[in-house]
Amino acid sequence: MTGHITALPVGVRLAVSPLSWANDVLEDLGADISLETCLRDAAESGYEGIELGRKFPREAGALRSLLDSHRLALASGWHSGELAERSVEDEMKAVAGHAALLRAMDCKMMVYGEVAMMTPGSPLDAPMSQRLRMPAAEVAGYAGRLTDFAGRLAAEYGLTLAYHHHLMMVAETFDEISAIFDKTGSAAGLLLDTGHAIAGGFDYTRLIDRFGDRVVHIHLKDIRGPVIDEVRAGDMSFNAGVRRGMFTVPGDGIIDFKPLARFVRDSGYRGWLVVEAEQDPAVAEPRPAVERAFKHVQANFRS
Repeated sequence: MTGHITALPVGVRLAVSPLSWANDVLEDLGADISLETCLRDAAESGYEGIELGRKFPREAGALRSLLDSHRLALASGWHSGELAERSVEDEMKAVAGHAALLRAMDCKMMVYGEVAMMTPGSPLDAPMSQRLRMPAAEVAGYAGRLTDFAGRLAAEYGLTLAYHHHLMMVAETFDEISAIFDKTGSAAGLLLDTGHAIAGGFDYTRLIDRFGDRVVHIHLKDIRGPVIDEVRAGDMSFNAGVRRGMFTVPGDGIIDFKPLARFVRDSGYRGWLVVEAEQDPAVAEPRPAVERAFKHVQANFRS
């Protein structure tokens, strides 16, 4: 199914996350699905790129050869950052290998997820009500470290930091994201994740309205409304929500992606849109799901 005609603006490319085939945290989900199957499905479904996943080689030569064989580009990759609790210097040391790989793969963005200041133990298995909040007095210092780190990441590796707001992390709600980004410098970019916004209690268009000029990377994730309601009402954990199917691909849930398409068209956004769904591939068969999502995204840009 190669050679798809795209409705996306020039300079905007559509990628897919490997999470539809294999979960990075819950390793039993997709354990039996090969990386070759994932890459073949992605390419034949029409996607131009893919993000890193746990089954990918981390040596640039091997990774490039593998992706080239499927005519896929590497869109980006997640870095588990800890600037909420450690210095910029320590973060630069921690990110070095990952950032060097992304640079070697011609990536322009690095996804940054804050994993410090989380619920002790296994935070993604804790009830969502137990999420830790960053004290207001610490936000300015954190924003300063993010800005410094983003500047150094750009200078040393040519990578833009794409900050991922995320359930159970220090930037989950609209107010928390705003408090941080009101204090960061322009070097720190924002990753807009439609699913984490809705699951975090706010419409993703609020981030577009407030920080549209800071959006540098976009994850297209849908939400199954009844499931997220059940997860919140039962104070379940993030991982329990994933297993129940609170996340899905665009077109299978309650999110309207037309405002996102308008933003991309009207703002001059250039970069990747990444279809992403953390769900059980034994329940939601990956290839049909990502094929439906590809068509749904394209349809939103044609309307």
